[in-house]
Amino acid sequence: MAARTDDSRETILRARNLLKRAHTAADLRAAQAVLFVSDYGLSLQQTAAMLGCSPPTVGRLRRWLGSSSQNGQSMHEQWGGRRRQNLSPEEEKRFLGRFLEQARGGEAITVKAIRQAYEARLGRIVPDSTIYRLLQRHGWYKVTRGAYRDAASRSAAGSKSS
Repeated sequence: MAARTDDSRETILRARNLLKRAHTAADLRAAQAVLFVSDYGLSLQQTAAMLGCSPPTVGRLRRWLGSSSQNGQSMHEQWGGRRRQNLSPEEEKRFLGRFLEQARGGEAITVKAIRQAYEARLGRIVPDSTIYRLLQRHGWYKVTRGAYRDAASRSAAGSKSS
C-alpha cells in the first residue's frame, strides 16, 4: 500500500533545497523523508527502513520540514529544554531565596521543609527527586543527612571561620 502524500509543492521544494545544503545528518534525513515518499512513492515504513529510523520519526521529519520557516534553523536546534517544568528558573531562584537567608544564618535546611513549601506553591504533591534536582540545578550541596546549603553559603561560612 503506497503512502498518502499531502506534501505541497513548497514542502517538496524545501526538501530539495535542504538536500543540497544539509549540514547535519538530521537535516539530510528530513529531506529524504519527504523526497522518498513524493518522488519514489515509497511508504512510510519503507522510507523508515531506508533511513534507519521508525515510521513515526519519518512522520515527524516530514511535519517539521512542512511547517518549518526555513530561516536556516536546524531541526534539532529547537529540541531540548525542560518541557515539564513546574517553575521557570527565575521563579525557582526566588523560591529558594527564602531558604537562602536561613542557610546563610548557619541553619541547615531540610529537604522536607523545601518540599512542603514547594508542594504548597504548586498545590500538588511532587516526588522527592523533583526537589533534589531543583537543589542540584541551583548549586546547593548536602551538608548533613537531609540538610542542604547553597554554594554561596558554604564559601561565606568558610571565610567566617578563617
